[in-house]
Amino acid sequence: MVLALAKEIALRKNEFANEVVETIYFGGGTPSILEIADIRLLIDAVYQNYKVKENPEITVEANPDDLSQERIIELSKNKVNRLSIGIQSFFEDDLKLMNRAHNSAEAKKCLEIATQYFDNISIDLIYGVPEMSNEKWMQNIEIALSFNVPHISSYALTVEPKTALHTFIQKGIIPPPDDEVAQEHFHLLVEKLEENDFVHYELSNFGKENYFSKNNSSYWLGKKYIGIGPSAHSYNGVSRSWNVSNNTQYLKSIAENQLPSETEILTTTDRYNEYVMTGLRTVWGVSLERIENEFGQTYLDYLNQQSAKYIEDHLLFVDEDVLRTTKSGKFLSDGIASDLFLLNLG
Repeated sequence: MVLALAKEIALRKNEFANEVVETIYFGGGTPSILEIADIRLLIDAVYQNYKVKENPEITVEANPDDLSQERIIELSKNKVNRLSIGIQSFFEDDLKLMNRAHNSAEAKKCLEIATQYFDNISIDLIYGVPEMSNEKWMQNIEIALSFNVPHISSYALTVEPKTALHTFIQKGIIPPPDDEVAQEHFHLLVEKLEENDFVHYELSNFGKENYFSKNNSSYWLGKKYIGIGPSAHSYNGVSRSWNVSNNTQYLKSIAENQLPSETEILTTTDRYNEYVMTGLRTVWGVSLERIENEFGQTYLDYLNQQSAKYIEDHLLFVDEDVLRTTKSGKFLSDGIASDLFLLNLG
């Protein structure tokens, strides 16, 4: 598989012939189980086939149970300069509920070690967990802050079908997640992190100055990206493509020098909807001037008409020709964005 990934990197170099690679991200699974030699091989393949900026952001996603001291030191001695660690919670009962492989002690231990070797660390935290009090949620945040990590990603708990959590809820062993509790946790999180000099730069992401995720920011700002491997998605500004999810088919295609992907050309309306959705989630907002210049007056009129009621309800506001969510509108930004989507133009 690793050799196939390296080959796909080479096969697709012409797609980025005029681009400079700013970030390399190992994610969408648990890439930290790869051998260090494999990670190095893939980074080298990018450098051999693409123009890469000096000091790109190179992130590896990892779970605490994968991050032994030896592993962290190995990663730090390579070009990897950022870790994204799936902590989720510092409490044992939450981790069991979410069926996580690590425990609370491992979560803390891996951060104690990682912060000695990496300056740029992001951790994930989950809020809206059933029966989690505001006090317990605040303790989670306080523990995270005690490690001085410069970036935190935080998401509301979602219940996936066929998981242990789904079964517990179906059987009435625990209550389902409560939207009001999740919203309260979200506002507590925003307030606490902003007090500690984090910028709430995207709905689920908080970073200290100069520590915003360059990788994720690229998606929200509509930059081009190439996704390598089974199920990976790519975007070039006008079309989106995605690789086959079947490993065997993927390997067979790559062996035959074929890209195992499907492509969808985005319509003007697709691109408008995507810009509204990503823009409202971020600190950069939706530029009304860009809407007019890139999509035309009809789109601008529609956006102004649809957003009027949210402005009146103090969920959106316009500042220097940019449409943004207010503090109370932030948690609702995805729902608001869907109401600003246009469905019937090409």
